[in-house]
Amino acid sequence: MDLEINYEIARVAEFILSHSFTRVALQFPDELLKDSMRVVKALRKEINSSAVKLYVMADTTYGSCCVDEVGAAHVNAECVVHYGHTCLSPTSKLPALFIFEKASISTSNCALKLLDYGMTSDKPILVLFGLEYAHAIPEIKKNLAYSVSTIVGSASMSSLLFADVICSFISPSETCQPASQVGPVDSQNYSIGGLTWRLPEGRKMEDYSLFWIGSDNPAFSNVVLTFNSCEIVRYDAAEDCLMTDVSQQKKILRRRYYLVEKAKDANMIGILVGTLGAAGYLHMIHQMRDLITKAGKKSYTFVMGRPNPAKLANFPECDVFINVSCPQTALFDSKEFLAPIITPFEAMLALERGSQWTGAYVMEFRDLIASTPSIPSEQSEEARFSFIQGGYVEDLDMQDTEEVEKDEILALVNTTEKALQVRDDNTQHLTKSDAKSGAEFFASRSYHGLDINSTDSAPGNFLTGRSGKASGYTHEKTEKSHL
Repeated sequence: MDLEINYEIARVAEFILSHSFTRVALQFPDELLKDSMRVVKALRKEINSSAVKLYVMADTTYGSCCVDEVGAAHVNAECVVHYGHTCLSPTSKLPALFIFEKASISTSNCALKLLDYGMTSDKPILVLFGLEYAHAIPEIKKNLAYSVSTIVGSASMSSLLFADVICSFISPSETCQPASQVGPVDSQNYSIGGLTWRLPEGRKMEDYSLFWIGSDNPAFSNVVLTFNSCEIVRYDAAEDCLMTDVSQQKKILRRRYYLVEKAKDANMIGILVGTLGAAGYLHMIHQMRDLITKAGKKSYTFVMGRPNPAKLANFPECDVFINVSCPQTALFDSKEFLAPIITPFEAMLALERGSQWTGAYVMEFRDLIASTPSIPSEQSEEARFSFIQGGYVEDLDMQDTEEVEKDEILALVNTTEKALQVRDDNTQHLTKSDAKSGAEFFASRSYHGLDINSTDSAPGNFLTGRSGKASGYTHEKTEKSHL
């Protein structure tokens, strides 16, 4: 591996010197961390200045595809150089330079596969690719032009459209436009996963067949979900084969629709902060809070880094979680979690009364920031039909708990006192079918810890516990000796 070429040492050094940065954070994913020290040595030799301090960042707080501004803030970095796979999400505070991974690919074979598919397709073709193959696109275009002129006998490639990389440098001072469509509202410009393209006038995305160059990763899943009405094929560069069956990826849509229906029945919703660096994440969190409140539900916000089943199991009162993160880390397979995890777009479908899913899917939360929830200020009292429960249900009215919201501590004391004192004939705690807050949820649980309202004032007897090691306590050794 040529370190100078793959990690673009000269370009990174020129970038640092031209912007006069003195504290630079180098972010590596786990699979590239083994080369980090060699990259640092090469950069120091190229920069040749003791005033520039380089810091290596690993084990990112959230997904490695996003710029870790939290880690960079720990060393007061002035910019971040991000290596490897990336989602190219705009940063909120620090400028970032992206050095894409350069995966190996047979450009000639890829061009032939693309040409064969183009000759059998009756639609124009849009070529999308993973950013790790961006370095090979010029060579693929060159081989394709040669194949077209020699095999087909014509140099015409008018029905073929290649996407371009948006940029490799992002500054937080730049105005961020919606991710799926850039430029004026009526333009033909589109963008996803760091790629951008412009459709000819009069064309729509549904008119095109998509040819993806890359592996089956989150970036490809985003393309399948976002453009689910298009015919999609994938060229696997590692296996050098064309995959025409993407039915497994499209099954995800049916699974996501099921989670939307489950979210409609939720009373308490947790908001997971899945990023602290992507531009607009705070605005999206506030928008989700307003959406949940207007829907008559209770929301809690959690900042816990990368979610996992063990972390979220500590919050059983939440019926569903909304993950506010970049598109490539937004989707979770909720089968291992106690409660489903949905995206902001799915939350808007679930919580906006009367909304219907048309089949369109939005992965980028920045596209939702401009949209305004259509929920009226007064929640409708009309019952709705729940496909999960198989009957009509009435949503809770959070207006009844406005005074409780003002004092969470008083609410916990009051609800716990009621739960401890009210009993039925079988001396079992009465439980509500639905809790309106976390305090009510915990008050309705069968176990509350030490019963401080016990009427027995006599002190309990002291008991001597076990002593020794767990592999053999003292009393166990004594019993063995008697045997």
